[in-house]
Amino acid sequence: MIGEKGRRGAYLLIAVVTMALGLVWRFVWVGLPPVLYKYGGSVLWAAMIYWLAAAVSPRTRPVRLALVAAAIATVVELFKLVHSPGIDAFRLTFAGKVLLGKFFYWSDFVAYYAAIVVACWTDGLAIRRNTRR
Repeated sequence: MIGEKGRRGAYLLIAVVTMALGLVWRFVWVGLPPVLYKYGGSVLWAAMIYWLAAAVSPRTRPVRLALVAAAIATVVELFKLVHSPGIDAFRLTFAGKVLLGKFFYWSDFVAYYAAIVVACWTDGLAIRRNTRR
C-alpha cells in the first residue's frame, strides 16, 4: 500500500504520460481517421485535467475531482467563444493551441465528460483501492 505522497506521484506520472500521448496525438502525423484525430486529443486533454486535479488534491474523492475537471473543461471550451486580437493571436501559438484550442464545438463536451468519467472510474477502481487514506 502506498500513502498520500505515493498517490500524488502516481497521479502526476499518469498526468505527464497522458499529456505526452496527447501531444503526440495532436502534433505527430500517425494517419488516424479524422474522428479519432479530433476527439482522441480532446479525450486525452480532459483525462489529463482529471489527473492533474488528483495530483493537486490526492485525498479528494474521485467524484469531486471529476466535477472539478468537468468544470475546468467546460470553462476552457466556452472560453473559445471569446475573441479579441490578443487572445486570437495567442491561440495561433503552440501554447495557445495546447492550452486553449482554437474552435468551439458542442461535441467536445461529450468527449471531455466521457474521458473524465473513465478517469474517475479508473481512479476509484485501480488507484485508490491499492492505497491508504
